[in-house]
Amino acid sequence: MSPWIDNPLWESLVEDTYAEAFRSIYASVLVTARDRKWLMAACHAATGHASSTILCDCEAGIESILDGTSPGQETPDGRVGAVLQFHVPRFRKDRVEHLERVLLARISQNVLTCPTTRCFNRLDTDPYFKLGHKIAFFGDGHQTRTEMFGQKGWTIPTLGGEFFLTRRFGYADGIMGGNLWFLGYTEEAAIEAADRAAQAADASPNVITTFPGGVAASASKAGSSYKFLIASTYAEYCPTLKTKLGAQSLVPDGVTSIMEIIINGSDLEQVANATYAAIAAALPVPGLHKIRAGNYGGRLGKSFVYLHPDKHPVS
Repeated sequence: MSPWIDNPLWESLVEDTYAEAFRSIYASVLVTARDRKWLMAACHAATGHASSTILCDCEAGIESILDGTSPGQETPDGRVGAVLQFHVPRFRKDRVEHLERVLLARISQNVLTCPTTRCFNRLDTDPYFKLGHKIAFFGDGHQTRTEMFGQKGWTIPTLGGEFFLTRRFGYADGIMGGNLWFLGYTEEAAIEAADRAAQAADASPNVITTFPGGVAASASKAGSSYKFLIASTYAEYCPTLKTKLGAQSLVPDGVTSIMEIIINGSDLEQVANATYAAIAAALPVPGLHKIRAGNYGGRLGKSFVYLHPDKHPVS
């Protein structure tokens, strides 16, 4: 038996299904700052409006916070730092160019502009983006190629002092769209379960959650009755539509609220492990009817995270 499911609630509360994830390309960057206040200001701005690829330019979030000096939490400049991930779907034809535009905009407009910050690459890959060179043009000819903190990069003079970022930023294949749904008999139960799950996922390595607070109250389906929309509310799972839809409703009797979390990460194994940690954290919540996941029979993606770990090929 998988160590994840040494819990009798797993069999009764977790549906025997899978979350349908899909491939992405992603970048991972490290932002550091003088203190946690300015670090979080930069990170919240740089990962803002990046909840869903439905209408955002990317999906982004904070992977981890590093204190800068403890073993395993070192940063190049010894200051507090945060690792950020930025994902775009691999099915985009312009995915490489698009990811570079995402990084260019978000680092230049939200990290460079924040007091005391620096920005470092986290993926040593080839190919890569010459992002430092492009952002350095903000220096208007006064930028310099430098080597600081053991990193080759660019220094840009600013009114606040100077901004340093590394020359190259790598990118690699990742996974988007790992998900869990928490069906509660009350709104409080659904939110509590999803919140605990999101916190457990956030504590797992190499993954991010993307929605506000890590929780989405608006799980969607692909397509819409309106031709101009690519996604819309999953009406069959909206509790307030149960009476209106009648037999078409998929909401179990007594369920009044359904919350979702989305997990993106560096690979399928990392997303799967974060999924199991999230489930384990949510199981003890009173008033939880069921934990399930969104899938479309393989039409959206081919990366499946089975909610029962003993059925998962990477568990």
